[in-house]
Amino acid sequence: MIRAYKFRLRPTVRQAQALTEMLRDHCSLYNGALQERRDAYQHTTKTSIKYVDQSAQLKEIRAFDPERQGRWSFSSQQATLRRLDKAFQAFFRRVKNGETPGYPRFKGAGHFDTVVFPKDGDGCRWNSTPHDRQTRVRLQGVGHVRVHRHRPVEGQVKTISVRREGRHWYVVLACDNVPASPLPSTSSIVGIDMGTVHFFTDSDGKHAENPRFLQASAEELAKAQRHLDTFPKRTRERTKKHRAAARKVARLHTEIRHQRLDHHHKTARLLVQDHDVIAYERLNTAGMTKAPPPKPDPATPGTFLPNGAAAKAGLNRIILDASWGQFLRILANKAESAGRRVVEVDARNTSRTCPECGHIAKENRVTQAKFECTACEFTANADHVGALNVLSRAGLVLCDAA
Repeated sequence: MIRAYKFRLRPTVRQAQALTEMLRDHCSLYNGALQERRDAYQHTTKTSIKYVDQSAQLKEIRAFDPERQGRWSFSSQQATLRRLDKAFQAFFRRVKNGETPGYPRFKGAGHFDTVVFPKDGDGCRWNSTPHDRQTRVRLQGVGHVRVHRHRPVEGQVKTISVRREGRHWYVVLACDNVPASPLPSTSSIVGIDMGTVHFFTDSDGKHAENPRFLQASAEELAKAQRHLDTFPKRTRERTKKHRAAARKVARLHTEIRHQRLDHHHKTARLLVQDHDVIAYERLNTAGMTKAPPPKPDPATPGTFLPNGAAAKAGLNRIILDASWGQFLRILANKAESAGRRVVEVDARNTSRTCPECGHIAKENRVTQAKFECTACEFTANADHVGALNVLSRAGLVLCDAA
């Protein structure tokens, strides 16, 4: 299996400065390569520059600017150019598919936070001892940086990334051939129905509460954002107070993200421990959180009718705060490590189908929480009914696979 390990870095003051300079110079390389592609397409006969062309220029760039570009790892600079190339590949794919293209943008100093070293030993080296929690990673141009290794690293280290989050630094190790740690069988299969009132409801009728971390911190976050908005948005010199206000907003968002991530890991771990097979719905979160289209008023051209955008915005905020996609990814990863199985089923009409007689109707869903079949008068909690239908469809999937 392939797994990633994320550890906190403990750099010295000089090492932190060198890490900041490393991000700055890689960001400059990224923006320069993007500018070259734009100029080549606009000012010549629509010439497209590829990754191979730009990678071949790295030797000349490093020789021309040895203080800013020549001091860093050659392979990490190639990885930065590959990152730009992937952005262009995604852009052309979206154009071809008729989607919103999203042309690659220049990166600001605060929006380029990761440098990738494609191979352990090439510009970086992971120095680890089996029983020492404090280990080090050697980075070209930076030195040996202390790492707080809070758990052992298994498998073979393939790729090393250095990431900045706020004022903290992290190292991310992508490892291959990580052995699985299968859990004992429980002979249990469960279906879960993701929701907003409850985080999810399982087919046994148990509810997992939705903590709503963003809503819990909304007042403090709004106060910090209002204070940040009192400063001019575009000033040549950012004051010390402005930087402090921006850091506070970023810190609050980081705390919310960490709380949500911790909740997802713990909840997924409990599910994996208790069940051999876990079934869930295939959810299109992007479509569910899309803003409603405007409704033109036919009687008055140029005006619009109410379309429920304000209410939909509140629902979208709750869905995004729950972050179902992140939770399901974590659940799938933990299930693979534990030797469990996850089954994805079609989400259509799971909350409108009667689990007793199979009758499907919109009227079966009386309210958000109540289900009452119009054919057989079966009554139950709507989320529990959805979980039961997910479990039933997972049984069909498992039978077809067998």
